[in-house]
Amino acid sequence: MSGDARIAKPALERETAEVSTPRHVAYFGHDAGDAAIRRRVRAFEDDGVRVTGFMMRRGDENPTEWTNIDLGHTADGAFLQRIRQVFAGASLAAGQREALAGADVIVARNLDMLACAFLAKRKAKLDTPVIYESLDVHRLLSRHDVIGKAMRWLEGSLLRRTKGLIVSSPAFLRNHFERYYPGQYQAFLVENRLADGAEYGSRPNPEVPMLDRPLRLGWVGNLRCQRSFGLLCGLAEQFPEALEIHLHGVPARTEIPVFEPEIAKHPNMTYHGRYKSPEDLASLYGGLDLVWAGDFMEAGFNSVWLLPNRVYEGGYYCVPSIASAGTQTANWVSDRKGGFIVEEPLDQTLPALVTGLLGDRASIGTCVEALAACPESDFIQPQGLLKTIVCKVLDGGETE
Repeated sequence: MSGDARIAKPALERETAEVSTPRHVAYFGHDAGDAAIRRRVRAFEDDGVRVTGFMMRRGDENPTEWTNIDLGHTADGAFLQRIRQVFAGASLAAGQREALAGADVIVARNLDMLACAFLAKRKAKLDTPVIYESLDVHRLLSRHDVIGKAMRWLEGSLLRRTKGLIVSSPAFLRNHFERYYPGQYQAFLVENRLADGAEYGSRPNPEVPMLDRPLRLGWVGNLRCQRSFGLLCGLAEQFPEALEIHLHGVPARTEIPVFEPEIAKHPNMTYHGRYKSPEDLASLYGGLDLVWAGDFMEAGFNSVWLLPNRVYEGGYYCVPSIASAGTQTANWVSDRKGGFIVEEPLDQTLPALVTGLLGDRASIGTCVEALAACPESDFIQPQGLLKTIVCKVLDGGETE
């Protein structure tokens, strides 16, 4: 059976209103301070699912809004350190056996936390079912050498022991999971839409950006792509008076080692730092005319397949995206007529696009109107979806 045929999304969205049994999830996450982790926990809780976090962190330990068991500090991109922390974190989680045993199901986000969750289960002598949440296919899993084969062996051995697989893009199934592990998983599509139940404010009325001010382009979320950063710095240099570039989120220092000094070279670039979702989204996107949705960190693989948070957030607030041609993101934007697609070579086509938009902003207004006409369900997850997945996994039901 093909990967797309195994996605349970349509059936799940019809059934969300039928699930009422209280459930409890142990959520293994890579960074308790990450905005996407916070959004996922809130989505579970909005669905009536209680969450106990078993989470690592990328910075200092800070209070969370949910009950959280700290599994220690890990560093972005530090592969060997993260492997060691998987074992250390598993021991810490197993040491909180009562809290872990109280969960009906474990949800583990990304492969390292999946390994951590299974190790913790074994140490604590528990048989709690596990759901694998794969929102990125790491570059190591796409390699064709012995390292790639070893990583896929690990993922496959753990995947076969899970009761469910959550992916955020159907392209992950088509290009990775169905290719390497056909018939070995029960998949659920949970896009990176905004969580239902949170307060995002009203969607704005469509309007064309005024010609008497600079155009405002934003890069929002996990700032992890050196090429994207370089393209945006190039735009800032080419359009010092006519374009403002706003960066919101946390830079991956291993991918962009020189960050603030490069921004400081361009008076029209501003880094705003970490933001909170949903509290900051309305003001954040309210200050943008366009959002950059390109990603080349894992070009040819994960970067082509993913659907980033920013297209859903921007879409809700009627901010058109700019996406790179030939990607799942470009397909999403094109299907909704909600943005602009740029072909290679981007160092030429992207400035050409900006030049055209600076001279005639009506096309931005057309995209804004198209996004405003889209149903909110394109951007906001239906209530009960995550709880339905948990209940299906626990009940052992087959998906359509």
